Parts: sequence; C-alpha cells; structure tokens
Amino acid sequence: MRVTSVGPHGRRDAGRTSLGNVRTVNPDAALPDEPRARLRRQLEDLARNFRWVWDVPTQQLFARVSVDGWEVGHRSPLQLLADLEESTWRDLAADADFVRDADHLHAELLAYVQPGRPPRAPQVAYFSPEFGVAESLPQYSGGLGVLAGDHLKAASDLDLSLVGVGLFYRQGFFRQELVPGQGQLEHYRDIRPEMVGLQKVHGAAATVAVGDENVAVQVWKADVGRITLLLLDTHVDGNSERARHITDRLYGGDQAHRVRQELILGVAGVRVLRSLGMAPRVYHLNEGHAGFLALERIRAQMVSSGASLHEAVEQNRASLVFTTHTPVPAGIDRFPRDLMQTYLGGWCEGVGVSIDELMELGRYADDGPDAFNMAAFCLRVSGRANGVSQLHGAVSRSMFASVFPDTPERDVPITAVTNGVHARTWTSPEVQAIFDRVIGVDWPDASADDWRAVSALGDDELRDARVAARERLVRFVRDRLAERGQTHAAEALDPGALTIGFARRFATYKRATLLLSDRDRLERLLLDGDRPVQVVFAGKAHPADEPGKALLRQVLEVSADPTFAGRFVFIDDYDIGVARALYHGSDVWLNNPVRPQEACGTSGEKAALNGALNFSVLDGWWAEMYDGGNGWSIPSFEEFEDRVTRDAAEVGVLYDVLENEIVPLFYADGRPLSSRWLDRVRHTWASLGPQVTASRMVRDYQDRLYRPIPGRPY
Repeated sequence: MRVTSVGPHGRRDAGRTSLGNVRTVNPDAALPDEPRARLRRQLEDLARNFRWVWDVPTQQLFARVSVDGWEVGHRSPLQLLADLEESTWRDLAADADFVRDADHLHAELLAYVQPGRPPRAPQVAYFSPEFGVAESLPQYSGGLGVLAGDHLKAASDLDLSLVGVGLFYRQGFFRQELVPGQGQLEHYRDIRPEMVGLQKVHGAAATVAVGDENVAVQVWKADVGRITLLLLDTHVDGNSERARHITDRLYGGDQAHRVRQELILGVAGVRVLRSLGMAPRVYHLNEGHAGFLALERIRAQMVSSGASLHEAVEQNRASLVFTTHTPVPAGIDRFPRDLMQTYLGGWCEGVGVSIDELMELGRYADDGPDAFNMAAFCLRVSGRANGVSQLHGAVSRSMFASVFPDTPERDVPITAVTNGVHARTWTSPEVQAIFDRVIGVDWPDASADDWRAVSALGDDELRDARVAARERLVRFVRDRLAERGQTHAAEALDPGALTIGFARRFATYKRATLLLSDRDRLERLLLDGDRPVQVVFAGKAHPADEPGKALLRQVLEVSADPTFAGRFVFIDDYDIGVARALYHGSDVWLNNPVRPQEACGTSGEKAALNGALNFSVLDGWWAEMYDGGNGWSIPSFEEFEDRVTRDAAEVGVLYDVLENEIVPLFYADGRPLSSRWLDRVRHTWASLGPQVTASRMVRDYQDRLYRPIPGRPY
C-alpha cells in the first residue's frame, strides 16, 4: 500500500507501507533543518494522528497557537495550522518554551505509535457505517458512531491488532440551524479530506457492481493512535454522477441509496482489505449496515471452492461477529424484494442461487416474505452476536427468537457486551489530573480495587474540579448564544446553580419533552431563589423524523420563554464538542427513555466519569450498574399500555425525586456541592469507573467474542 503523507522531516513519503502498520510518523532522527519548517512539520504530524483527541497536553499546545482558532474552529488542528500567517510561525519558532514542548510531544507520539516495530497484519476488521473520532471529522450522527470511534481509541491504547472500515461521507452529517417558528433546518457543507486529517491510500481500491453499473472506490485513511481507519469514497473520476454521490451524506437519501451505500461499505470494504493483502481472522459488524460484507465473503468461498450456499455460510460463520444496537424492530434496515433483485440479482447469478434463497437468509417472521431484514441476515451468517447491555441482550433474544425457531428463547445465541466510553476523550482535564494522581496514569484500564482510591479525595479538591468544569460550561453556552446573536447571552445560566444536562438524538422514545410536561413544577424548580436549578439541552432530530422535530420545537419554545430568564437553554448544532462541554459541566445527567427501548445509552457513562450523578430510567447500561447510591432511578410504569398515562406517572415521580432528594442534597450545606453530594460523586467513581470505560468493553470483545473463534486462534 502506498500512502502519501508528510513525514516529521518534511519529505513527501510515498513508499511501500507495511500492512497493518499504516502510519505516517517517521522515526528517523531529526535532520538539520530551518527551525520554523521543522516546527511546522512536527505540529502537522501531531495534527494528522487523532491521538490528539485524547491527549490533553497536545490539545493545550494547539490552543497556545491560537485560542480562538482552536475552540471556535471546532478543534480542527490542520485547519488551525493552515490559517496561520507566516509571522505567527516565526513567533512560534522563536518561543523556546513552545518549541521545547512541541519537541517533547512529538517524541511522545513517536514512542506511542512505535513506527519502527515489525509490522502486524490486523487480526480484527471492525466495520461500521459511521465513526465519531473527533468533531473536526464529521462522520457520525450520534451514539453508534461515537461508540465506534471509542472502540478504535481503546483498541489503540490496548495495542489490539485491528483495522477500522467505514465510508467517507463528502458532506458528513448535517449542520443544525434553529429558526424561530420553524425549528430545525439542515445544512450540509463539503469536506476536504486532507483538511480533516485524512490521507489518500494509493494502491487500495475496489470496483463493485451496484445495480447496472460498476462503481470504483478510492480509500482514505485516518491514524487513530496506533489504529488505521480506512474510509471508502465513490467520488472518483470515471464514476457516473449517481455513483459519485453514493458516499455523499450520512443517512441521506431513500432506501435505494441506503442499499447502494451498504453495498460499498460491505462488499468494497472486504475487497479493499484483500487488495492490501489483509486477511483478518475476525470481521466485526457494528450494526447490520455492514452486513453485505458477508455476501462478498460467501461469494468468494463459493467461487473458489465450489461450495454450496449453505456450506459457504457455515464456513464463514466462525469469523463473523455481529453487534446489534437496536431494541425495536422499527429501527432495523429492511429492503423490499424488488430492491434486492435490482441490486443483488447479479450476486445471485454469479454464484448460481435464486433470489428466493437469498431472501430466505434475511427472513424475519414479522416482516412478511418480501422483506430482507438486515439484522436477521447478520444473525444467520454470524458465529457470534451480542447486544450492547445486559437488558438489551435479553430484549434481543426475545425480539429475534423467530430467527432460531428450534431454540428456547433463553438459549437464543445472542450474548451481551455492555458499551463503554473512551475515558480520556470524554473526561475533563481537571478530573483527569485527579485520577492520574490518585489512581495512576493507567486509570482508564484500572481495576475496581485501584478505583477505590478516589474515596480518599478531599471535598475541596473535588469541589474545585466540579466548579471549574461548570463555569467552563457556562462560558461555552454564553459564547455560543452570543455567536447566534441572542441578546441576553451574557446572562444565560448561573455559574453556581445545580445544572441538569440532557443531550441526545431527538427520537421519540427518548422523550426529550418529558420534563416539560408539568410546566408549573418546572417553573417552581428553575426559579427557586434559594436553591437555583438550571437545565441545558442539546440534540438533533433526523432530517426525516417529523415527530422528533416536533419534540425539538417544543423544547425550543420553552428555551425562548422569558419566564425562565436564562435558566433553560438549548445549544444548537449538537456534536462531540457540545456533548463534551455538557458532560464536563453538568451536575445531574437526565435520561428518561421508554424502557426497554434504550439499547445502552452511553451519555450517562461519560457524564459519570466527570462527576455528574445520573438520574435515569433503569434502561440500557443504568439497569445493570445503578446500585442505589451512585445516582437516582426513575421508576418505569410499564404496566400502563397508554403512553399518555405512563408518561404522566413517570414525570410525577421524576419531579418528586428532583424536589425532595436531588435538589436538597446538592444544597445540603447551604451552598452548592454539599459534602454529602460529594460523597455520592466519590461513590459514583468507585462503583462505575472500572465498568464504564471502553478499555473494559474492548477487553470483553477480545476475550469473549474475538478470541474464542473455533479453529481460528487469535
């Protein structure tokens, strides 16, 4: 494989790169060079490897280049560097402290990626339709993509032999604009791959039959620490206009467009790995969107060995792992028979099977005979499958029992690996410093015994960290509102008030407006002069989700109500950066989905690592990790079939707990962050810290789903 990149000493490197070691940092000793040019190359190296996302000193170095350029520019380091004037470069090169720190951090990056070690072919290929690595690389829409990004980062820290495979969306996911009286409007912008940290991979390509045309695919790569992420792109000269737009937007277009995207992800993804000489022992499907990779591997087996369809499925099953994230049938991709005939008819002809035989692999009892269910297909062709929390595993066994008609529901072969979050990506600098000192620098992968050390933390140190993060959130909110021209931005929020955070996709089952359904109690809660409370909301609705957009409009109406005087705010254009600010600064993290429709929901895990206390329905991860002392639960009245009755019952208890337990505890000493509240924070860290990290999650996959592949030692 040939990767065009800039090495640390400025020469263009376009040489053969070892498989599984697709990195761009050059380990050679520093060559004599003009100081300014050398500094520029070091900073570009630091910017091109996404390790900066979870390395606070590197972030601080970029912020020293230009605070405004760093924060206002969505933390896009390559864009930051590209915008610098030559006079600024001269000033930086003349700053001995800055040059020394850049040298040190560049050396740390070299030591971390170990570019001189023998290359390793990747043992695991992790396929996902989206990857949320950084806000500057907008290839994600929400939790699924952020989880995938965290999976890669944890794999890097654990030095797991893994390669990521996804699509490069030229316009990413939409940017959100809020218009009074209309609500959410969507805007898209073209993305220059080189300016978001991607490098073109020469010699890695594939051609895929998509309907009636052959589509060429080119490949970009991102360095995520030690892990290579390959992103497939159909914006290639020679492709038709329609083909060039296959990888235009994340979750855009109709069902036919979705099929075209999933064919590129699955079929071209396998072929690209093959073109690079990579033969992973495990293919991990992060949701069913990548399921067509199984058809490419089955086709290859049938063509090369003459195996039947059934034999090829069985021979490939052992190397496939499928993770489902969907607790409701409506959330699964289903493709009608005519669409499958249009786009997979050629596959059937090529291997000598009928469309009926293919449709049978995707049959799901509740869908009828003319629908191809991607989740059912992935379950039939995969050797191992899992949900993303213990409760979700049980829900999935029930939901997919018909796929295994001769198996009792309790024995349906779907286990569970509870999602985790990449700790250093999401934890505030103040809290990271505490954990580094008290637990040790390896705290993201520390044992439960090690985490108990937080019990000895003093109130003052803990309170100072929490206050600093909340004040930073207030500044972030005021700056964002001022950018949008809101006249009272400077008065928004109170730096000393109990702050409730809520940020997620505006899907109806997440019930973003539940808190608003009792306006009188909300008003009393927020306008209490002695024990002030404030709420910060953020989130996007899918462009085609009209009910979700209606919920968003209701939240916007409340945020615009002068009654609440800046105590209830909505932050637009929800992304990783907005989420990070909210996780750092919130005191309480609110989550009130309709149980059991939240597969996992990792936002509360991120908030908990920052010292927020969760207040949530016992769904997803919270159902297994809540212990009565590390937050609060919202009872779920599942016996009420009528949704209105159920919502009314649950919001009543929600306010009871807020008014009688949460607010009094926060102000128990007559000031914010009482000693008893901080006791709960310490207990939250000790009880949840070792459970919610992506390091724990990836180790679970490694030990339970990657390694035990029969006949295929890991």
